[in-house]
Amino acid sequence: MGYLQVSELFDEVDEEVRREQLKKLWDRYSIYIIAGALLIIAGVGGWRGYEYLDAQKAAEAGAAFEKAVELSDQNKPAEAEAAFNDLAAKAPSGYRTLARLRAAGEVASRDPQAAAKMYDEIAADRSVGAETQELAKLRAAELLLDKESYPNMVARLESSAAPEAIYRHSARELLALSAWRAGDMAAARKWLDLIANDGETPPSLRSRAEALQALLPPVAKS
Repeated sequence: MGYLQVSELFDEVDEEVRREQLKKLWDRYSIYIIAGALLIIAGVGGWRGYEYLDAQKAAEAGAAFEKAVELSDQNKPAEAEAAFNDLAAKAPSGYRTLARLRAAGEVASRDPQAAAKMYDEIAADRSVGAETQELAKLRAAELLLDKESYPNMVARLESSAAPEAIYRHSARELLALSAWRAGDMAAARKWLDLIANDGETPPSLRSRAEALQALLPPVAKS
């Protein structure tokens, strides 16, 4: 028998040994392999089912939100408020937050202080995200502008008027108006100057600030 034939014989023996070992492993562990495969299939199926249900819920919430908006557009605030509150309680998180904001907006027409409280609750809820918190804080301050003292407005909005704050322009305008209302012209001038010196101030807000600046008394010369 030549070298090549011996080598082929050993290869055949090795292959037979491997097949025998695989057969023993399959006989011993096949139930676990099958169970694992079934778990993977079930997991994929469950995830697909979850995705389908999640998409279905989002579609239903979207349709319900549109109907609530229609009620608001039709000047039916009580019905719109009830619809938004229902969504705020049951809808997926994105629509739930939007519904809370819209519900507060519906309440604002009949009870500004109650609406401000609703906005304050949203502003205190970290789960809605920082931008929504800031928006809710601003909405509450708008509703309370004629009722809150200037120091209270500063406590509410000073951080929102900081240089990098997303709604700083509107926050500064509210603070300037609050200071004007309180007769604190120095504070009003400070906020109006910040508006004027910020290159990113929207043109419409800048025009309003300039009109208010023109009404300020001249700065006393030392």
